[in-house]
Amino acid sequence: MQIHIVETNQTLTSIASRYDVNPNTIAEANELPNPDRLVVGQALVIPIYGQFYLVQQGDSLYSIGQRFGISYQELARVNGIPVNQVLQIGMRLYIPQGPKTNREFNAYVEPFGNTVSEALENSARQAAPYLTYLSPFAYLAKADGSLTAPPLNQFPAIAEANQNTLVMVIANQAEGQFSSELGHTLLTNQTVREAFLNNIIQEAKRVGFGDVHFDLERLYPRDREAYNQFLRIARDRLHQEGLMISTALAPKTSATQQGEWYEAHDYKAHGEIVDYVVIMTYEWGYSGGPAMAVSPINSVRNVLNYAVSEIPPEKIFMGQNLYGYDWTLPFVPGTTAKAISPQQAIQIAAEQGVAIRYNETAQAPFFHYMDQAGKRHEVWFEDARSIQAKFNLVKERGLRGVSYWKLGLSFPQNWLLITDNFNVVKK
Repeated sequence: MQIHIVETNQTLTSIASRYDVNPNTIAEANELPNPDRLVVGQALVIPIYGQFYLVQQGDSLYSIGQRFGISYQELARVNGIPVNQVLQIGMRLYIPQGPKTNREFNAYVEPFGNTVSEALENSARQAAPYLTYLSPFAYLAKADGSLTAPPLNQFPAIAEANQNTLVMVIANQAEGQFSSELGHTLLTNQTVREAFLNNIIQEAKRVGFGDVHFDLERLYPRDREAYNQFLRIARDRLHQEGLMISTALAPKTSATQQGEWYEAHDYKAHGEIVDYVVIMTYEWGYSGGPAMAVSPINSVRNVLNYAVSEIPPEKIFMGQNLYGYDWTLPFVPGTTAKAISPQQAIQIAAEQGVAIRYNETAQAPFFHYMDQAGKRHEVWFEDARSIQAKFNLVKERGLRGVSYWKLGLSFPQNWLLITDNFNVVKK
């Protein structure tokens, strides 16, 4: 597939003509919220086999072939030019579709309250063909080892119909917050721990979960080894029942990183104990903080570079957000940015008549606009370019796959690019 960045005065028709496709095909593939008013800087996925590349200064057939994983001889052949051709800047070369590799994909889905909305269920149904795992969030552990279940509705049926492993996510949340004290009790009280594991196994077998995923966060630093030992006991019990075990890890860049979210998460131990880990490489830009990219690739890369030094890469899922944020400026501590989908971000830019810019360091799109009250806003979100950059990183580091937080906000380009880059493993 081709990623095209909209330029000044371009229309859907003119872009479609450039790639010899129907304009409606582009509109439908991208589920465009603004087909009649494209935004300068907007990324479009053009559904063609392979892609085109415009020669840049300093390029050669060899360097371009290295970039796209194709020999310079084959690149010359498919473009009908001599292997010693001097390339002119702006010359268009066709890059054929490269071989796909197998990868696994997970997505969390979080109902609000005691019901699953029709929209959220539909989002899960639409995403499931592109997933290996579907993870309803979350079973909440109690201090006596019992569990409060989330509403599951049709999630088990959706997972079964799409050959997804249904994942039982366990969280140490109380009153909407991760609780250090609750985590301490679950990990260190032998009686509670035994009841906790018994209840997990009983529920997993009743519902048909294939994996138990521990998302225990904000643990006391002193409970680091207690968590490791709990996972060893849980692994033995769960494997005996034919269940996988996995964990969610905070995004660390060293074993000695300090902070309440990091110290109890032992990358090396988790890598040895569990079947896979999800590293939560997002929320650098978050709703309660200043405006910035949610998952800047430079920060993500730093975390993954450390992660693969401690954990086998084939056990690592890179975490990825499916949303962005709209901040009101100037940022004031205590205020909250609005979560928006990539589709909503594009629609806002179109309505406000502002161009979308792209930060090369973060590999993320952003823009500014003024609202009707005269307040300035800054929006960071995801697009085809930012997701392709992350997929390239997954390939480069040999990771198991990608885990999405979370379903419910529309981002059709992501699913298109999964199928263009990978074969999705089904269980």
